[in-house]
Amino acid sequence: MKRVLVTGGSGGIGAAVCRAFAVQGCEIAVHYHKGQEKATRLSEEIAREYGVKAAPLYADVADRASVSRMFDEAQRIFGGIDVLVNNAGIAQQKLFTDVTEADWRAMTGVNLDGVFFCSQEVLRRWMLPAHSGVILNISSMWGQVGASCEVPYSAVKAGVIGMTKALAKEVGLSGVRVNCIAPGVVMTDMMKGFDSQTLDSLREETPLYRLGTPEDIAEAAVFLCGDKAGFITGQVLGVNGGFII
Repeated sequence: MKRVLVTGGSGGIGAAVCRAFAVQGCEIAVHYHKGQEKATRLSEEIAREYGVKAAPLYADVADRASVSRMFDEAQRIFGGIDVLVNNAGIAQQKLFTDVTEADWRAMTGVNLDGVFFCSQEVLRRWMLPAHSGVILNISSMWGQVGASCEVPYSAVKAGVIGMTKALAKEVGLSGVRVNCIAPGVVMTDMMKGFDSQTLDSLREETPLYRLGTPEDIAEAAVFLCGDKAGFITGQVLGVNGGFII
């Protein structure tokens, strides 16, 4: 039985990922930062519905010490982690010339530093000694092609892709796989700021003529972290309905 830690596990995509792994019989560590109530409720639902161990874990992923304490808790509750899904992230739409240093630091802290801190912790503690494990990073299609008015977000998500490829080369001989999903437009809380006209326009630009769901990302995550993807590492899977080809 695999032990899976999903950062940002209380959010839309994160919750779907947690549930998808629980269906497979995995134990689930639901990370949260501000969504304690949602993470606790999700953990209780997973334990009740799927009969697996599940627990909420707090951390500010932009803070090294906080991340370390989270992994201490993971050791205490689960005895270790076999699969890490780096999903926690924030977004912002803003003209580049209006981006403040605080905006930039917040974006890099959560979306890039968080991936670094969590990946380093899980590798040092369990994956490298066990010669086994999977890290899955959630990037974005904007990390592949860039988006106007989302320069910091595009930059850090491109960084996640670069980190994925380089780390996969480094830890492959240690039996650890590292892959990445680059979602397209997915209907989560991050999309609440967009009006219906904008969403309709995005739908029309998508060859499959629909917007993504958190479950679309979750199913891809389970596959990439599973044994059937055992010969796949260092790859970026675009789950975007054909928006970026």
